[in-house]
Amino acid sequence: MDTSIARRNILARIRAAQGREPEPAASEREAVADYLARHPAGPRPEMPADLTGRFVEEAQKMATTVDTVETLSDVPAAAHRYLTQQALPTQAIAWQTLQDLQWAEAGLTVEFRKPEDGDVVGLTGCFCATAETGTLVLLSGPQTYASAGLLPETHIAIVPASRIVAGHEEAFNLIRSECGEFPRAVNFVSGPSRTGDIEQTIVLGAHGPYRVHAIVVRGA
Repeated sequence: MDTSIARRNILARIRAAQGREPEPAASEREAVADYLARHPAGPRPEMPADLTGRFVEEAQKMATTVDTVETLSDVPAAAHRYLTQQALPTQAIAWQTLQDLQWAEAGLTVEFRKPEDGDVVGLTGCFCATAETGTLVLLSGPQTYASAGLLPETHIAIVPASRIVAGHEEAFNLIRSECGEFPRAVNFVSGPSRTGDIEQTIVLGAHGPYRVHAIVVRGA
């Protein structure tokens, strides 16, 4: 569902309450673009040349399990291997953008739709991933529904190595350069859902998946 019109209307009402025109003037947009272009970055850790290796290391620290394959065609077999090793169902829902992969040949039953009650496994890609924190960056859209990585107990994400960037700053820059306007939801996923609200005891799966498994594709 496209919510861009509703979002513009809300922002227009806020601007009206501030005594401004409903839509930003060209000068306002230019001022924002200029600020973003010259805004100095804060202190950041040094990053290695091997961003893929750093991503794997940091993701595992956040309880994300990681497998590495060479090509996209290897992904279905890797997903099947993970699910069977974990004694999980080999039925899943997936983003529509993943329909071209040979899931059935690998022994998986995959439906390309949003998750419903009872769906245990969700398959997604990712817009990019950040090496600094081992984080997946997912953008919502008609074919890349956010719920696929949020509602099923197990989230399997395909991570092309070419889409691993250094940090969040690079991820936001990539969204701006490739998408222009931000989508309805930008989700940064750093491992399984967790909470420490009760007696400061970490519990996984509190507000989302119990498991996050990343399949890194070196040749993609």
